[in-house]
Amino acid sequence: MAALAHWIAIALYIATTVVAVASLSRPSSTSRRPLLLGLFACAVIAHAVSLKFTLLSDQGFRFDLAAVLSLITCSVAVLLLFLSLRHRLNLLILAIAPLAALAEMAAVHAWGGVPPRAQTSPGIAAHALFSISAYSLLTLATLQAIYLYWLNQQLHNHRPSGISRQLPPLQTMESLLFGLIAFGQMLLTASLVTGALFVDDLFAQHLVHKTALSILAWILYSILLWGHWQKGWRGNTAVRWTLSAFAVLMLAFFGSKLALEVIFARH
Repeated sequence: MAALAHWIAIALYIATTVVAVASLSRPSSTSRRPLLLGLFACAVIAHAVSLKFTLLSDQGFRFDLAAVLSLITCSVAVLLLFLSLRHRLNLLILAIAPLAALAEMAAVHAWGGVPPRAQTSPGIAAHALFSISAYSLLTLATLQAIYLYWLNQQLHNHRPSGISRQLPPLQTMESLLFGLIAFGQMLLTASLVTGALFVDDLFAQHLVHKTALSILAWILYSILLWGHWQKGWRGNTAVRWTLSAFAVLMLAFFGSKLALEVIFARH
């Protein structure tokens, strides 16, 4: 049953990717939008169902790299699905669908030597929820920033493509970007606060570098939001700050897990 749930989600994500490519290759056609959103919704639902088998084992809750990656990609997909009901975000769906399929493929394997947890305290559960929600929102914001960079290059070179003409206006996309960053920053703040309150021994759990990098990412996002609200930062300046902050956050979130579970576990 677990394998079937994973493969159904993978197949639906692949189908979503194919339809997204087709919809972008014919910008003037709108007939594929209901099909695209329908397939994407089914893929997200199947992914959410498969998470039950990914995160829960006979020994407890899984928090290894593959399980967390699957949870984050599903969270990003859920957010994108709701945003797509209001905005034409076919390009972002095209970016997320294959990544989610790859995450589902990885989820059937337990990487590294992290044993499942038999039980989790409410404080740690809240910390994990805030962390994953923040990372999901900021991942979506980063994909949005990459799209904005590409669109700015198109406009700068006076060569807007058919794809760019079918998507929302640049101002709308920038507003969406900073809305995602602002909410993501709030959740990242909650994650840091709950981590400080409920993580018992920061040094014994090898979390110092992760916490330090997360704080650095929080500072970079704060500077970006201040620059946008006070100095009017936008365009490529906002894109550079977004990508820099997310790179630090990704190193904190996945770099530490990769090092602890895969690299150091083999020595």
